[in-house]
Amino acid sequence: MGMLDGRVALVTGGSKGLGAATARLFAEAGARVVITFGNDADAAESLITNLSGTGHRASRTPAQDTPAIESLAAEIAVIEGRLDILVNNAGSTRVIPHADLRALDDAFFDFVLAVNLRGPFATVRACQPLLRASGQGLIVNVGSVSGVRGGGSNIAYAAAKAGLHTMTMSLARALAPEIRVVAVAPSLMETPMSDMWTAQQRAQRIASNPLKRIAQAEEVAAVILGLATTMAFVNGTIIPVDGGSLL
Repeated sequence: MGMLDGRVALVTGGSKGLGAATARLFAEAGARVVITFGNDADAAESLITNLSGTGHRASRTPAQDTPAIESLAAEIAVIEGRLDILVNNAGSTRVIPHADLRALDDAFFDFVLAVNLRGPFATVRACQPLLRASGQGLIVNVGSVSGVRGGGSNIAYAAAKAGLHTMTMSLARALAPEIRVVAVAPSLMETPMSDMWTAQQRAQRIASNPLKRIAQAEEVAAVILGLATTMAFVNGTIIPVDGGSLL
C-alpha cells in the first residue's frame, strides 16, 4: 500500500526536471498523476509511459494560458473525479545580467511574471473547488532561493519567485483549513533548466554552497512528497531546499 493510494496529483511543468522527479515519486507512492507541459510532448509522453501504476496522463497546458488551465481543471473533474495535490512547478526564465537593465525589456518581463507568478495563481483558482472537496488538499508552489536573496537568472524571475513566496502565505491564510499551501525554495538543481548557466557559473555556485554541490531534482521532490504524506502540519511557509546556500 502506498501512502498516496487513491489520491490524484497535478504537477505543472511535469515533463522534465523537478516536475518529472516529483511525478515519479508521487506515482511510486500510489497516486494517479496528471502532468502539464508547454512544448515537449515527447518527453511528457515518455514520462507518463514509464511511471509506476496506471491512469496517469499528460496535458499540453501552458502556464500563461488561463483558458487552457480552466479547461484542464474541468477535465480533471470529469476524468479523475477528484484532485488532492497541486504542485505549481511550471516555470521559464533565461539568464540576463542584473546590471543590464535594458536587456530586460517589457515583453520578457511580462512573460516571466505570466508564467512564474500569474500561472500558479490561475491554476490554484481553477483547481480550488476540487482541492477543497478533497478534504486534505495540498498546494506546493515551487519558489526559489533567488526569490529570497534577489539573485538568480534575472531580476524579473527573482521578483516573480518572491511574489510566489508571498502569494503562498496569502493563499494559505485564505484557503485554510480545507487546503494547505506551502512553498519549496530550491537552489540550483541538476535539471535541463540549469543548462543556461556556464561551467564557470556552476562552479561558483558549488564553491559557495556549504555542501559543495548542486541539488539533485529527486532531493527536492522528496521534500514535496513529504509535504503530501507525513508533514501534515506544515502550512503557509517557505522551505529552502538549498544545501545551506542562504547561510
